[in-house]
Formats: sequence, structure tokens, C-alpha cells
Amino acid sequence: MEFRISPLIKITLLLLLLALTLPLPFLAIATQQAGRLWLTVGGVVSGFCIIYLALGDRIILDDQSIKLVSYLPLKKGWQIQWSDIVALKPKTTGQGGLVYYLLTKSGEGYLLPMRVAGFSKLVRAIQAKTNLDMQDVKPLAQPWMYFILLFFSLILLLFDGWIIHQALTNHLVPYS
Repeated sequence: MEFRISPLIKITLLLLLLALTLPLPFLAIATQQAGRLWLTVGGVVSGFCIIYLALGDRIILDDQSIKLVSYLPLKKGWQIQWSDIVALKPKTTGQGGLVYYLLTKSGEGYLLPMRVAGFSKLVRAIQAKTNLDMQDVKPLAQPWMYFILLFFSLILLLFDGWIIHQALTNHLVPYS
């Protein structure tokens, strides 16, 4: 069984990043900062690629283990045998949310991925394999929160379009 990051979450976060960074190269042109244009474009493209890779994580469940596979080179994946999981530990986040760690016999904790599509199915599968009581486990953020963020990201993109239009029509100075 395989679980990936929810498409709603992936699209919302990528659109938010795009909305926050899209006007930057155009503003560099409009403010005659041509020397910084390539640095700006490189930063925007690099950031987008890093976020895209970070949102490519997969959770794989089989008969023996649960595994997190990451495509981000600096992010280390992990794998835990079902027989090594002994507890589920809730932990409060700095913003007041609740996340869960799968604890092993050796005392190590592995963050339970909560932004996957089919989270309730993932929780039921883990509960079936480990016999842990997971009935109170809920996702950190509800889908409606991402719909609100998606809505405001789209509004921000509309303003970006206006900013880009203004930069190109009113303030663009040709390079010499």
C-alpha cells in the first residue's frame, strides 16, 4: 500500500509559493535591477524545485514494515518493522496542534505523516499491523483549511497579474 502527499495540499502549497515569488523577477526588471534578475529567477526556480521535491514524499506499507521515501537529498527517509513499534506518542506543536510519533523498542520516535491522501486508511492500516489504539488520531490540518489557503493564493495570483502588468507596461525600461 502506498500513500502520497494529498494533491490538495501539494497544489495549494505550490500555488502559494508561486503567488509569493512570481512578481519578483518582473519587479527586478521594473526597478532596473537587471544584475539581480538572474539571481532572483534562480532563487525562485530553485525554491520551487525544492518544495516540489519535498512534497513528493511517499509512505509505503507492506507486510513487514512502514517506510518513508523522500526525494529530497537532505531529508532522510526511514523504515520501521511493525514488530519494532511499541507505542504512539502525541506531542503538541508550537502552534497548539497535535502530531504523533511512532515509538520503537529502541526508544526512537518517527513522525507519523499526516498530510497524505487517505490518512484515515493509513491510520487503520497502522492500527491493524501494530494493535495500537489510534481511534483519536486526526490529521493536523483539516481539508477546509487548505481550501481557504488555496482561495487566498488564487486571489494573490490575481494581484500578481496586476503587478506584473504594471511592471511591464508602466515602468519597464529597456536594457542598453
